[in-house]
Amino acid sequence: MDRRRAIGIDLGTAYSCVAIFQHDKVEVIPNELFERTTPSYVTFTKYRRLVGSDAKYQADANPNGTIFNVKRLIGRRYDDAVVQNNLKHWPFQLVIDLEKPKIMIEYKEQLKLMTPEEVSALILRKMKQIAEDHLGGPVTDAVITVPAAFTDSQRQATKDAAVIAGLNVLRILSEPVAAAMAYGLHNQISGLRQILIFDLGGGTTNVSVIVIYKGVLDVKSTSGDVQIGGEDFHIRMATYFIEKFKREHNIDLSKNKHAKQRLRSACEQAKKTLSSSTQASINIDLFHENIDFKSTITRTQFEKINDDLFVSMRTIIETTLRDAKMDKSSIDDVVLIGGSSRIPKIRDLIRDFFNGKLLNQSINPDEAVAYGAAIQAAILSGNQSEQLERILSLDVAPYSLGIEAKDGQITTIIERNTTIPTKQSRTFEVSPSYQADKIVTELIEHDERRPKLPMTPFLNQKCDVDIKVFEGQDGLAINNNLLGCFTLSDILFSSDVAPQIEITFDIDANGILNVSAIDKTSQKENKMRVTNDKGRLSESDIESLIKKLERYDLENN
Repeated sequence: MDRRRAIGIDLGTAYSCVAIFQHDKVEVIPNELFERTTPSYVTFTKYRRLVGSDAKYQADANPNGTIFNVKRLIGRRYDDAVVQNNLKHWPFQLVIDLEKPKIMIEYKEQLKLMTPEEVSALILRKMKQIAEDHLGGPVTDAVITVPAAFTDSQRQATKDAAVIAGLNVLRILSEPVAAAMAYGLHNQISGLRQILIFDLGGGTTNVSVIVIYKGVLDVKSTSGDVQIGGEDFHIRMATYFIEKFKREHNIDLSKNKHAKQRLRSACEQAKKTLSSSTQASINIDLFHENIDFKSTITRTQFEKINDDLFVSMRTIIETTLRDAKMDKSSIDDVVLIGGSSRIPKIRDLIRDFFNGKLLNQSINPDEAVAYGAAIQAAILSGNQSEQLERILSLDVAPYSLGIEAKDGQITTIIERNTTIPTKQSRTFEVSPSYQADKIVTELIEHDERRPKLPMTPFLNQKCDVDIKVFEGQDGLAINNNLLGCFTLSDILFSSDVAPQIEITFDIDANGILNVSAIDKTSQKENKMRVTNDKGRLSESDIESLIKKLERYDLENN
């Protein structure tokens, strides 16, 4: 048995998929029901915990105990707009704990709080088990994919979930890059190809422009919307039918969790039907009390209630091309991934945008991301297959990264869409002032042409310099996402020249950021690995959750 074999996992909002590269090809691994994708659902019944297909089957009967869409929670604060916008649509109970969202469930007649990382770990553990059952032995190493637009915090939290699940993460890989790797290997691309990946997942929409040349995948730009995904079509349809039921029966079911979950499940199936038919039926027996609900929706009606989402998708494509400094005529292939990319309106919209270009359908949209993750896993685990010899992926930073400087302005150190891994430094001068007899400081980017700041009033005194790290595109710090803060202490004003601080941002191949700062005079240094959330799981939290997961396994057997 090869101890270095590694799997690729597409940890999806709605469905997850696992694959492995072996015998010179990628193999998508089916679950125990011979399904090639597994629902990203976890259910707690009175006596058991269920994950995957079994959990999804329980959702209608046990809405309060069934957790899904956890990918929209992981790495976010409770007050995040995405969390707040989805609260009213989730049947399970969400509570705030140290500014983080936690899920309250009842299990073995006790109320328990679960972190999003813990729920994701259960799904990852399921995918790990699927692979182990198929391969006949333990698997530890994995590449796990995330949306291109995932923040540093969300990537870190996903990695934490994998550790809880008993996995060693070789790489956190962006989904469009994984899809491009699948496209490149499947189509045996050897020359220059410029492709656009349109990724409509369950929870996000991401578009990336990727150039493939001699096996090197170079991401030129990526853009997206974290509030548009396949799940949102289900929500729109369910809202449409709840209003229709209200008109017909004068009964408002908008707060009835059980009815909404049954309707949501029916709408998911109707959405799939509308991809191949012009009309779909909704038939729910005893929908409310003794009332059966029977209705239909046409493809035209579906497109009308989601029209603004389609408009937004076109805008994302335009933004991505503009950021890549490319015209749409220079795109050789348009590759669609994600189950909802099968929606005819989306395909028509993209085809029309590219002036009738045929869409590339060479790879399965449900499996492409796991397929690419398996390729990356094989490369990182040292697989010597000739098929993999020339494949190299270069991802980009999805957001600009910088620090708060004077007057609350942002000074960008790494620009959005910079190829990663990358390491970049800037030098700043300390700008001091007195406030209530205390020295407070701001940072100004060093410029040899600017007149020197007078330091005489501060000579031989010491100060602390706070370094606040942000991600986002706005020029004002307050309008961006604070990733973290650390301090350089006891900086001495030793001359009439302002102390200079060199700040370095280092993003690794997983898209995870490390920041360091050094006083160029004293060589005092401090650094931080950005966690983006003071409520992030500590090492002891992770260890505790690993043991908790092991107890769940024992109780379930």
